Amino acid sequence: MPYAFSLDDVAFLRSAEGVRVLAECAALDASRIADVEAARRVAGERAAAVLETVVLRRKAKVKLDAEGWLYTSEALQQASASAVARHRASRLTGRDVHDVTCSIGADLAELAKVARRTLGSDVDEVRLAMARHNCPDVPLVRADALRPVSRGTVVVADPARRDARGRKWRPEDFAPPLDGLAEVYAGRDLAVKCSPGLDWTALPWADEVELVSLDGQVREACLWTGDLASTARRATVLRSDGPQWTVTSDEPDDVPAGAPGEWIVDPDGAVVRAGLVKHYGARHGLWQLDERIAYLTGDTPPPGVRAFRIVEHGPYSEKTLKPLLKRHDVGRLEILVRGLDVDPDALRKRLKPRGDGEATVVLTRIGRSPVAFLCEASRIPF
Repeated sequence: MPYAFSLDDVAFLRSAEGVRVLAECAALDASRIADVEAARRVAGERAAAVLETVVLRRKAKVKLDAEGWLYTSEALQQASASAVARHRASRLTGRDVHDVTCSIGADLAELAKVARRTLGSDVDEVRLAMARHNCPDVPLVRADALRPVSRGTVVVADPARRDARGRKWRPEDFAPPLDGLAEVYAGRDLAVKCSPGLDWTALPWADEVELVSLDGQVREACLWTGDLASTARRATVLRSDGPQWTVTSDEPDDVPAGAPGEWIVDPDGAVVRAGLVKHYGARHGLWQLDERIAYLTGDTPPPGVRAFRIVEHGPYSEKTLKPLLKRHDVGRLEILVRGLDVDPDALRKRLKPRGDGEATVVLTRIGRSPVAFLCEASRIPF
């Protein structure tokens, strides 16, 4: 169970003594008995809070651009990665913004850099106390998100999607519920962060749905309303090592299905979840192998993607795939699957590739027929 911080814990961690103790314990490992004893000698009754903070700060380094922050475990899990929060905030540049579920302040910190004025509120007094430490220059107030305490601002919300029993999937079970937010803030521009697996088709009040990925992993959906919306659906792809880009439902989607080209392209997950595979294909001169499958094909892959040059292809069966791998001396094998009920890990164990080379096998269907593509994977530069 994660440690439950108290207001007294937060007050200690923010104090000069707490800062000193945290620095002294920064290298300790909470899984080692000797280190736990060392923390108790230094921090006394606050040892558990100190060790939990040390652990959470280490975890936060791979997600947040923050130094010396305070966290709870659940708040850190739900916090947007800084690159994603920064992108969302960029759409609110120059506006007055109220983050009504500010939690520990991960989104608030990015909003404060670009908004004209920023306000944060939360119903959880411990997280709010942490936000006061993490975002010292932003005015904060304790308030229920469904009881408005501001006027004329853009409203930003990130409803909780977990409780003691686990993750919640239905929008009405979020805290606060999505429809409740839409009702309370009707007539105001609203941006609501959600899980990327949300069925947003059941939320007609969302004027724009944006799916966002970072370094190939889909991180969130954001629902935009009013003047904040500029298209019905958007996919935004963020990269740590290259430029970001976006594709929208306003772009052409006249993409046929046809015979395989030289390459197979597996579109970014944000593009797939936003239902923009055809729009992305049309932009880059690609076409689909099958109109119901998200793989694209063509003779020139787009920049900045990992694409797969087709070496050989034909009808798929395990019986024919084994000699194909042997013929090409494949030992290190990646298996990608769309449209077929195949477990890649289980299949790889059954195939037992033994060669010195490496390859990617793409398994899919064209019409009703299962097809296997033996490919060479390549990272296309920007």
